[in-house]
Amino acid sequence: MEHDSNQDLDQQLIGRIVEAAIMAAPQPLSITQLYALFPDDAPAPPVGSIERAVGELQQACAERGVELIEVASGFRFQVKNDVHNWVARLWTERQSKYTRATLETLALIAYRQPITRGEIEQIRGVAVSAQMVKALEDREWIRVVGHRDVPGKPALFGTTKGFLDYFGLKSLDALPPLAELKEIPELDPQLPFDRVPQVASAAMINIEEISDENSDEEANKNMEENSGENSHLENKEPTTVEMTPDDENQQSADETHNEEAGDIAEPEYKNE
Repeated sequence: MEHDSNQDLDQQLIGRIVEAAIMAAPQPLSITQLYALFPDDAPAPPVGSIERAVGELQQACAERGVELIEVASGFRFQVKNDVHNWVARLWTERQSKYTRATLETLALIAYRQPITRGEIEQIRGVAVSAQMVKALEDREWIRVVGHRDVPGKPALFGTTKGFLDYFGLKSLDALPPLAELKEIPELDPQLPFDRVPQVASAAMINIEEISDENSDEEANKNMEENSGENSHLENKEPTTVEMTPDDENQQSADETHNEEAGDIAEPEYKNE
């Protein structure tokens, strides 16, 4: 009879059980919890069958509006990003909004844990309110994981599985690289970013700007010098000279030569 029962517990049935359990559970389910769905006095699923069922469900969701992902606490179904805007209309409650200070504090705890409140204040350069820390604890995103062995024994904070589950992360290794957190520049002094390409690009832009400024300054300087020379010539009082017919002929020849050469003609003086 036991053999017949095992025959009934085929892979297709296991997959249906796993799918229904994950969909009905209010929280993610781990592989261990899924195996625990089958009682000891009943036929047990073959080793690896649960993992296989999970993999098949993930593949089956490729063209669906939901996906089966693994977070810190286990597996869960969630709405895909490309249809989220439509499905979100079902949720009437307002989405929680967090201040920049709260997100910066949470980011420092996530990337520098374990970390004390004083160390967070030192990095951010401003005080961290107790209410902010308590709000993160009440949200079950952070918890006290120990105490620093210094006078006062300050509490050390770290993130929780609830934090990873909320942000859809399997582990802390899945956190985005710090170089992508451009919205939190305060992390830069203590947590180095890969900014070499940006710095090089900025340097090239500065060099081009300086070169353009120098060119403009040189051009302006030349214009001022030319303006000064022209102004000097314009303000110069014409000198009265006695000219003979031979001088007049020579002056006419000189003016014709200057015009052909493209030079600036000398001021024309009036003979008295």
